[in-house]
Amino acid sequence: MYPEDLKYTSEHEWVRSPGDAEGSVRIGITDYAQDALGDIVYVSLPEVGAQVEEGSAVGELESTKSVSDVYAPVTGSVAARNEALDGNPELVNSDPYGEGWLFEVVPADAAVVDGLMDATAYQASLDA
Repeated sequence: MYPEDLKYTSEHEWVRSPGDAEGSVRIGITDYAQDALGDIVYVSLPEVGAQVEEGSAVGELESTKSVSDVYAPVTGSVAARNEALDGNPELVNSDPYGEGWLFEVVPADAAVVDGLMDATAYQASLDA
């Protein structure tokens, strides 16, 4: 149910290495998170060039049900953001692992990504 090539956080973000930018990782939210949020109607993301800290709130997803923070899974510099979400926030619901990605970060320490949960561990955290 959760792609094996991704890493996951307890806050329901996924991380894909590499992203499009040199040395970057792509970040989005899991299918579990988008399903829990419901229909996403607005996305607020960090600006390109912004410095983000692991575990800190860096954006928001607003749905018909609630507003949820997006957390940085790694410390680093924002290399890209998914501008398509400005006009089509529902992409997060329809394709959370593809066109619904959120932003990319060049990690200050790439090894941090290896320390995140794999798909099996993430699934286990949901079942706990």
